[in-house]
Amino acid sequence: MNLQDVVIRRMSKAELERALDWAASEGWNPGRYDADCFYIGDPEGFFIAERAGEPLGCVCAIAYDESFGYVGLFIVRPPYRGQGVGLKLLDVALRHVHGRNVGLDAAIDMQKTYGRYGFNFAYRNIRHRCFGGGESPPGLTELSAVPFDEIVHYDAGVFPTTRAKFLSCWLAQPGGAALGYMRRRQLAGYGVLRACREGYKIGPLFADDPKIADALFQGLRARAPGMPVFLDTPGANPAAIELAKRRELTPISEAARMFTRGMPPGRIENCYAITALELG
Repeated sequence: MNLQDVVIRRMSKAELERALDWAASEGWNPGRYDADCFYIGDPEGFFIAERAGEPLGCVCAIAYDESFGYVGLFIVRPPYRGQGVGLKLLDVALRHVHGRNVGLDAAIDMQKTYGRYGFNFAYRNIRHRCFGGGESPPGLTELSAVPFDEIVHYDAGVFPTTRAKFLSCWLAQPGGAALGYMRRRQLAGYGVLRACREGYKIGPLFADDPKIADALFQGLRARAPGMPVFLDTPGANPAAIELAKRRELTPISEAARMFTRGMPPGRIENCYAITALELG
């Protein structure tokens, strides 16, 4: 393939829907309403590779603020792999988030490749699976009853930066659930269950301590009776791994979380499930 014929341009939201279909074909199991929420975070950060109008692949590079960015949704369609399309997409993505600490989740066997672009391994994210059902424990509240500013503030204490625009969409997705845990009238944890192509995913799941995380997990799991439920658990938080073991979740895959400038701010010990592999 002559790479001079390959054009990288920004994606529209409609094209992002198609890219998520590609993600589903890869077995990534995206959410049914991901496009709207992904796009609102940074509409300028979604790119597609084309040759003579034929789509070859895609990538997103979310510039959350001036200090932190994230690269995900990195797909080259099977007929065009190994021909330099992915490297060209990655180059454009990294230019979009230049000057920031940039994170991504890499396939385990791709760490050396990303290492050449300045990414270094931080920890594993382990995808776990279970089935929904059971009783919801007492003490949980619908997150819609919590002031939005309080949720944004709590989230920014765990995630590396503030992401109010994204959360305004993520918390209100149809067909899912968002629960909080209040302690002394203050938010001490929250979690989101979102409808996916297969079953549901829990993410994020942030909590002040393991008991709160467990209660939120059980509450969200109860909202999906009989359905597959997945969550991506950070290996950097031993309490998150312990929760998965205690609740007999099955590990099914792993990704390598990598950063260009080391672990960013945020309380990883309060993260029991990341938001999404595509967005951090």
